[in-house]
Amino acid sequence: MQRVLFHETIFGPIHSRRLGSSLGVNLSPVDGKVCSFDCLYCEAGYNAQGPGKSGLPKREDVARLLEEKLQAMKVDGTPLDVITFSGNGEPTMHPDFAGIIDDTISLRDRYFPDVKISVLSNSTQLFRPDVVSALKRVNNNILKLDSADMETVRLLDRPVGSRYDLDEVIDCLAAFKGQAIVQTMITRGSHDGVNVDNSTDEEIEGLINAYRKIAPREIMIYTIDRQTPERSLQRVSRDELDIIARRITDATGISVQVSA
Repeated sequence: MQRVLFHETIFGPIHSRRLGSSLGVNLSPVDGKVCSFDCLYCEAGYNAQGPGKSGLPKREDVARLLEEKLQAMKVDGTPLDVITFSGNGEPTMHPDFAGIIDDTISLRDRYFPDVKISVLSNSTQLFRPDVVSALKRVNNNILKLDSADMETVRLLDRPVGSRYDLDEVIDCLAAFKGQAIVQTMITRGSHDGVNVDNSTDEEIEGLINAYRKIAPREIMIYTIDRQTPERSLQRVSRDELDIIARRITDATGISVQVSA
């Protein structure tokens, strides 16, 4: 079974296709996975591997480890573009997420005031006011929407539990009033004998309608880059992504960043 990617709370910096030189913050366990999605394409593997034994990192430990790393990078002259919350699961599920964002902003301002703070989120915790407020305080509030069709979301993203409501999520994304970047994974394949493909004309048209309602600052579309737990998933070509991006921009007037 494919296992977690990140065995540290603070990792990198690594090169991000979308964000540049990125110092990662993993608010999930370092030996397991905690997520409200169980995506077929998740590079950290399926949730079935379990949450591990380390538990979620404490707020004070995240701040201490982040400060130690930023201090060392400052002394060494290591370049940095962004501090990115991602890791082995959904960062906004951490009960102290808002406080951790406050700590991160303070440390960023002290050591690397020009560096951006980004959060990669699957949009499942937007019913929590503390999470919404914290996401409004970061530079790049990057929120997932892989499909405007609930059946495709069930097949590709596989929400955990019954809380996820696609119409509610789209409304919550729209409530940011442009203070958000919407991120969409484009892929195709099958799982347990069922085809899944969010690159079709019908899927893209549904996303366009959702993007119009959300009116984000920017849209990011990308495709798989590393091994995925569902091995049948296919990488979509850069040419095809560019065609999809032009179609979205022509229909919405919103800038689309492509990563392939």
